[in-house]
Amino acid sequence: MKKNLFFAALAATGTLGTAAAAQTLAEVQARGTLNCGVSTGLAGFSAPDADGDWQGFDVDVCRAVAAAVLEDPMAVTFVPTTGQTRFTALASGEVDLLARNSTWTFSREVDLNLTFVGVNYYDGQGFMIGTEMGVESAMDLDGATVCIQTGTTTELNLADFFRANGMSYEPVPIETNAEAQQQYLAGACDVYTTDVSGLAATRASFADPDAHVILPEIISKEPLGPVVRDGDEQWASIVRWTLFALIAAEEMGITAENVVSMGAGTDSPEINRMLGSEGGLGEMFGLDNEWAVRAIAAVGNYGEIFSRHIGVETPIGLERGLNALYTEGGLMYAIPFR
Repeated sequence: MKKNLFFAALAATGTLGTAAAAQTLAEVQARGTLNCGVSTGLAGFSAPDADGDWQGFDVDVCRAVAAAVLEDPMAVTFVPTTGQTRFTALASGEVDLLARNSTWTFSREVDLNLTFVGVNYYDGQGFMIGTEMGVESAMDLDGATVCIQTGTTTELNLADFFRANGMSYEPVPIETNAEAQQQYLAGACDVYTTDVSGLAATRASFADPDAHVILPEIISKEPLGPVVRDGDEQWASIVRWTLFALIAAEEMGITAENVVSMGAGTDSPEINRMLGSEGGLGEMFGLDNEWAVRAIAAVGNYGEIFSRHIGVETPIGLERGLNALYTEGGLMYAIPFR
């Protein structure tokens, strides 16, 4: 009787769910594949290529984690999710990790019981409009029809921006980026609003990208990053420190090409700790000490990932900006491996 009351009390406080959740690593390793929630398709960030293989900036976070915990960056099942379904898919256990341009906010972390493990892209919300409209500023959008994805922070930001500036707008709700692209090009809305990185990725997919302009105003802060369920600190630590390893690798000059040789030992104690030739950091969260070597070897350091998928030499054409290393005027900063 006392035992039943005890477990009832745990369930009521959420503690029972927390204890039950602390098994993600074991489940992933037993399954042999990482279930990773991604977007329904956003060029440069997460989208299948012509062969059906998922590629992109966020996809590489999934592959790095799979390399760390399964020793195989290809052991990933990608689960497309929308703005409406992504957090439900994570909370229900359908996915182990969410890596799909999701903004870290107070209510998402506290009210939805999610854990954002870090930021892999500092972004902000903007507006895209056809150049033929002759609009040069978001302050000239009074009365515009605006395509906006439901279930996102952009809905609230949009309402706040127009209200604060005494302007009106007509929302055109859409669920996926593909639908937004279709509606925008068809003229169902004058403007498309989302994170600037998403606008750049969408514009790059147009037949005539130059016929569309991203307006200069940034109306919000959108720190985007990987998300896991609350209650499994071991799993949260693994995903968090895999992300930090990719960022630290760029700081330390570690690349996909040289990581194996540097993993044998260097003159830097911190590099040696991170790559496992000294100490036992991997053992602290249930992995071997070469986990970071595998993650970096699979996808490269943060700078390599950025340049390959969304950098200035790609059709997306994004500058590093806030996503440069802190030593170069940006915000990217890895917590010490000590």
